[in-house]
Amino acid sequence: MNSLSPLALCIGPLIPGFLWILFYLREDLHPEPKRLLLYTFNIGMLMSVPVLAFQMIFQRAMGDMGADGARIGLIIGLALIEEFFKFCAAFWATKKHKEFDEPVDAMIYMIAASLGFATIENFFVALNILYPTSVPAVPSLLLANLSLLGQTLFLRFAGATFLHTLSSGTIGYYWAREKFLHAPRVLFAFGLLLATIIHSGFNYLIFIFQDTNLLYPTAFLVLNLVIILYDFEKLKPKKALPI
Repeated sequence: MNSLSPLALCIGPLIPGFLWILFYLREDLHPEPKRLLLYTFNIGMLMSVPVLAFQMIFQRAMGDMGADGARIGLIIGLALIEEFFKFCAAFWATKKHKEFDEPVDAMIYMIAASLGFATIENFFVALNILYPTSVPAVPSLLLANLSLLGQTLFLRFAGATFLHTLSSGTIGYYWAREKFLHAPRVLFAFGLLLATIIHSGFNYLIFIFQDTNLLYPTAFLVLNLVIILYDFEKLKPKKALPI
């Protein structure tokens, strides 16, 4: 059983991101190069380092405030840091590539970067489940941990990882409008703000309801999925009308 844990740790965290990227790639009529998608995904993973550093600094600064006053600000601030650096990942990965040539691409690459970041989150969740520091590694416990890992990764697939695609896809939509459709640059800032609201809104719902009622967080994600899919449709090239 010991040999299964490293394998599960390597493969398990990748599964939610892999499934979501397959889902969203269906929205791209002109598929992007796999090497560039993978590169963007990897840059998204690397961005977890500055995100962690800035979040630790931010949390320490917010810790000086009262618990009630800091809670909402903490949720919003942590979400903003993640959204900003996920954009940095997509921007850095694509800025010199000619394949980034149509509006839908901005949403696709933002989602790829977000899934790279989410995969690192999934990895540390899996690491904590498979290798708990305070519990002896006995075979029966390892089996239970593998079962718990599967359940947790499914919940992250339907929750946190899904959320990352929605918030980053929102940024991608407004980035596309600014880059390709000559919208005012301030619109991108609005997209970043809106993505932060989506991200922090879901986290707040999870905080409020915990495990007692997942209906509201789930409905929140589904509503945003409908909006994101509509945004994809608005950016797709229009088919020529029959003469």
